[in-house]
Amino acid sequence: MKAILGNLSDTDIRLLRIFMAVARCGGLSAAELELNIGRSTISRHLKDLELRLGMTLCHRGRAGFALTQEGSQIVEASQRLLSSIEDFRNQVNDLHRSMQGSLSVAIFDKTVSNQACHIHQAIADYLEQAPDVYINIHIVPVNKIEKGVLDGRYQIGIIPTHRPSTSLEYLPLFGEQMYLYCGRQHPLFTQAESITPDVIAQQRYAGLNFHSPNMEISHQLNLNKVATANDQEGVATFIKSGAFIGFLPEHYARSFVHDGEMRRIPSPQYEYFCEFAALWRKSPKPTRLVEHFLDALQKRHNYS
Repeated sequence: MKAILGNLSDTDIRLLRIFMAVARCGGLSAAELELNIGRSTISRHLKDLELRLGMTLCHRGRAGFALTQEGSQIVEASQRLLSSIEDFRNQVNDLHRSMQGSLSVAIFDKTVSNQACHIHQAIADYLEQAPDVYINIHIVPVNKIEKGVLDGRYQIGIIPTHRPSTSLEYLPLFGEQMYLYCGRQHPLFTQAESITPDVIAQQRYAGLNFHSPNMEISHQLNLNKVATANDQEGVATFIKSGAFIGFLPEHYARSFVHDGEMRRIPSPQYEYFCEFAALWRKSPKPTRLVEHFLDALQKRHNYS
């Protein structure tokens, strides 16, 4: 039987990149600015790709944009393909000893306000050595960072460590203190006397919805989790509503506490410390672009 799809051409790769941009943006209109081409042209390119692949990738029209089941699978396959192409390009540049190409770094959210975090300084140092490298920063939940590094979507991830993988290498960077908070409208906000574990266990708790130190601690403490968020800003929103308690990094919550919008619930039992690390795949061997960025991170943090 003849294969539906023969050799991939440069045109096929270009069409896949357009499709990935549309999927990432959630529709044709939203992708216009990123792609700098008109919606009708994007639509035509999508149709060409669908004809080339022999399947419908997405529904688009008045009802809105939605990927088909096949479209979702093509997104994942395309991501692996495009990551492999970028890896190849970077490895060829390595052979030429050229510091050119792109570097994708995924970071867990709300680290920039941590005074112990010097990622921004490491970037400045790195660009002094490699001014032609195009850096992409992605703010992503921990589980997606780990998966993205393993499948090649990101070359480096920076996360709070919680369950090391034998397929990844780790470089300790900095720490982050986590405390339990309540909002101004919460009943515990004005409670002067000691707040017992029994009282805390009765409160609605909002936590992160993926495997992380946050999830592990909430299970250990048997907190009453009735709401979840995929990042810490979501948790902060729940806390500010006055209906929930939740853990936040001290550096991120500081401004809310200063403005009287939150209060830390004082109890050594309800606090924990996160250690952040950079991670990358053991195999294949990291390129010079990755190694130089890891060196910059290590020199700026020197954490132990």
